[in-house]
Amino acid sequence: MMPAAFLLLIVLTDRASCKKTCSYQDVVDYLNLTTDTGLFTLTRPVRDHRTPTTVQLDIILYAILAVIEKTQTFIPFVWATMKYHNEFVSWEPAQFCGITQVSVPQHLLWKPDLFIFEMIQKDESPQNPNLIMHHDGTIQSEQDLKVVSTCKMDVHKFPFDTQSCTISIGSSSHCAAEIKIIPFYNSSRATQFSREMMKTQGEWEFLQLSISRANFTFDGKLWEQLSYTFTIKRRPLLHVINFLLPIIFFLTLDLASFFISDHRGEKLGFKVTVLLAISVLLLILNDILPSMSNKTPLIATYCIVIFALMLLSLLETILVTYLMDKESQDAFGLKDSWVDKQETVQPDDDCKAEDKKQNCISCICSVSDGEKQAELLPAVEEMNNSVRSAESHVLLSILEELKKLQKTLNLHLSSKEGGGKSAQWAARINRVFFVFYVIAVSLFLCLMYIQWHS
Repeated sequence: MMPAAFLLLIVLTDRASCKKTCSYQDVVDYLNLTTDTGLFTLTRPVRDHRTPTTVQLDIILYAILAVIEKTQTFIPFVWATMKYHNEFVSWEPAQFCGITQVSVPQHLLWKPDLFIFEMIQKDESPQNPNLIMHHDGTIQSEQDLKVVSTCKMDVHKFPFDTQSCTISIGSSSHCAAEIKIIPFYNSSRATQFSREMMKTQGEWEFLQLSISRANFTFDGKLWEQLSYTFTIKRRPLLHVINFLLPIIFFLTLDLASFFISDHRGEKLGFKVTVLLAISVLLLILNDILPSMSNKTPLIATYCIVIFALMLLSLLETILVTYLMDKESQDAFGLKDSWVDKQETVQPDDDCKAEDKKQNCISCICSVSDGEKQAELLPAVEEMNNSVRSAESHVLLSILEELKKLQKTLNLHLSSKEGGGKSAQWAARINRVFFVFYVIAVSLFLCLMYIQWHS
């Protein structure tokens, strides 16, 4: 009976152990986390103060919320994971039904006082209130962070620029002998995970995430920091369509304006209108680019040089218009003086012809004076009046025809000989400047293309 009773007792004990239930609170009570003690929260969780606490850090990029060139601010949204070892919290999973990890509130355990050096604004994203405590004493903290940080930007090649913004993480009160910060993943793995986790496709394209460690000395102590460098590239299509191409179109219109006749005032007004349009684009550029930069942005050089070329074209048009107006005034002055001279000379000739007619008529009258002078006198007066009116009309018609012929001859000679000196100089200046303008614009655009894509 004894062996059978003993065997039955063993079976009942095994069944009772299989039915044993465990809870997370049992683990918390076992570790005495709920008691009012500063063992877990006040000091660094090591039994020997000479033992450094190793913190493993991992940052994955979720999204690029904004990149503000005007204030040189970089705003990413990241997922940060931190792991470190606490020597005062550990348990055997077999004693607690295989429980390997417990989630506890953050205020129950000590956390490394890590902060971001470039942070200029407090994080307002929702915080994770709990920590994950593993059975071997590893503490894991996960947070979503909206980082508003400063970034030294180089907009020299805007809008074909690439920016590198760094987030440096370190401890505010523990030097390198007390806390060592190491990355959980290397640069290639972090870059791969960030590309897989990216949620946005905005103006900026994510290229690479580089991780590096650095030490610096401050107040006679050696401090550690871990740097995450985000390399991003701007997508330039929107700026090319809205800014660069309109300037090229205005420049093409300015080149086409050389085919407008210089005798008309529309050419000058057209060039002034195009110049004012470029001025409006310069004002828009002033709102886009930051006020301070190490180098002059290429896009500013691009706009200023094109503006200067179009201003030079406008001045050349004013000069050519002035020369053409001067030539026209000289030509009309010569024609008017010739007409006045003709009108002055012709009345004298008419008077002489009229005197000759009067003398002839007088002679006829004197010859026939003895032969019936009284009968012929009325007929002679009537003949005199008719001849006088007919010849006056013929002379006036001849004078008008001579004037028209003289004007046609002057215009023909002017066009045949190439005009006067002013018109010749205007044509030469126009041709030379057009060739210079086309060459200068072509060389400048090629140079800008090389600079932007170098």
